[in-house]
Amino acid sequence: MKQGRFGPVVTAMITPLHADGRVNESETARLANWLGEHGSSALVVAGTTGEGPTLDDAEKLSLFRTVVSAVGGKLSVIANAGSNDTKRSVEFAKKAAACGVDALMAVGPYYNKPPQRGLVAHFTAIADATELGVMIYNIPGRTGVNILPDTIATLAAHPKIVAVKESSGDVNQLAQVAARAPSGFDVYSGDDYLALPSVALGACGVVSVVSHVAGLEIAAMLEAFRAGDDDKATALHRSLMPLFAALFAVTSPIPVKAAMRALGFAAGECRLPLVALTAEEERVLRAAIAPWLRAGVVASA
Repeated sequence: MKQGRFGPVVTAMITPLHADGRVNESETARLANWLGEHGSSALVVAGTTGEGPTLDDAEKLSLFRTVVSAVGGKLSVIANAGSNDTKRSVEFAKKAAACGVDALMAVGPYYNKPPQRGLVAHFTAIADATELGVMIYNIPGRTGVNILPDTIATLAAHPKIVAVKESSGDVNQLAQVAARAPSGFDVYSGDDYLALPSVALGACGVVSVVSHVAGLEIAAMLEAFRAGDDDKATALHRSLMPLFAALFAVTSPIPVKAAMRALGFAAGECRLPLVALTAEEERVLRAAIAPWLRAGVVASA
């Protein structure tokens, strides 16, 4: 298993909110430190799991500064800077870089569905905007556009495009990307349930949501695979399957924010249009995280 520049477990971090919907920066800092102590090697800030679509630019920049202040030098901090507007993405990437983050993430342009050559132009413009490395985020189920392996291979030749979070859900596509990746280009699974199969096919780790709850177990699973202990890695994967299902039973980050509240964080609810779990969904989630609650994986105030 290849060692990626951001380590094996990159947590796509939630954004804690106050009851009135304001960003809870002190809890954000506490959570960032806690994640670092529980298996995370890097953090993505203000991504989809962090409710980036409903955060304004000032809130995002404040989050970047807060997380860098809390864990900078200990964990890599990756700022979500992409949108479906190339000009805006370039301008925001420069502002994000000034916050002291270690790298940028940029999602495939959503809704306007550019052709593949438009994707090359879009990501190249973002990469040229700063001196930071860029992780491409391919999630066609949310964006409506799939960044194809040929396009990733073209972009990977850019010296500042250094990684991809591959969330197509297609292990064959991930395998093609990994097989064609040049030296120094990192492929990350963007799906927790595919983390183990993905590293077997050449990925270097996972950009994870489940690591909020089970970061130590995911890190142990990937370390077991790296060490050649396939039986242990498989057993850990199987033990995590109920959690994989529960944390994506409805639109993320609704379940993971509920899970983090149960673990002792003032995570708050999601901003609209995301809504709270139903009572039955909450019951199912509680059953899935019960092993961690019994084990005392609860954050002290």
